[in-house]
Amino acid sequence: MQLRNILIIKANLRLLTGLHIGAGDGEMHIGGVDNPVVRHPMTGQPYIPGSSLKGKIRSLLEWRSGAVREEPLSWDDHSVPGVLPILQLFGIGGGESADLSEEDARKLGPTRLAFWDCPLQEAWVAEKKEDNLPFIEVKSENKIDRISGTAQHPRQTERVTAGAIFDFRLSFKHLDGDGESLLNTLLAGLKLLELDSLGGSGSRGYGKLCFEQLTIDDKDASEEFKNIQPFARQE
Repeated sequence: MQLRNILIIKANLRLLTGLHIGAGDGEMHIGGVDNPVVRHPMTGQPYIPGSSLKGKIRSLLEWRSGAVREEPLSWDDHSVPGVLPILQLFGIGGGESADLSEEDARKLGPTRLAFWDCPLQEAWVAEKKEDNLPFIEVKSENKIDRISGTAQHPRQTERVTAGAIFDFRLSFKHLDGDGESLLNTLLAGLKLLELDSLGGSGSRGYGKLCFEQLTIDDKDASEEFKNIQPFARQE
């Protein structure tokens, strides 16, 4: 088993609707927003954690495989069609890896993907600052009493505004023996994310996005990505 290359995949990740990825701040502030978005500790700007992307894309691929369950798929599921590439791309738990035979460990190999946190694109930030436009909006929501028809329990949720552009980037380790199925599985996962949503409240229209100007090792792959059919038959 030999590392042949590390491919760098980049794209502009554009929001089509507002995005909410929570900051996990349990402290309540008088007059504050109920659900703030996660922000970079140095710049104060919103960003997309790589862990959010990795978790959602893996989850969508596991659903596509038909083997999805409450916990992430493990080596015990590797014989299910479409599952082995997911495990090779995203890896398995450390404790489980220690129990693999040498043959199985070679078949699995190291985790191929490394996701980066996605900052706001500098050019987009500069444009919004010049136009004095905000990065964040506060969306008011409430619960409707089905009998009386009145609004109850108002709450405010922060969202990164539609149209925001983030710098998307990940690295892909290519080993000898890796076929095209691994890269195809990854691209299918990105396409599934476009079809679904990222972050919270996707069923209410949050987190719709698209990948633009996608490149693989600085070579334009936009047309290849556009033609990906994520629900084509899996071998």
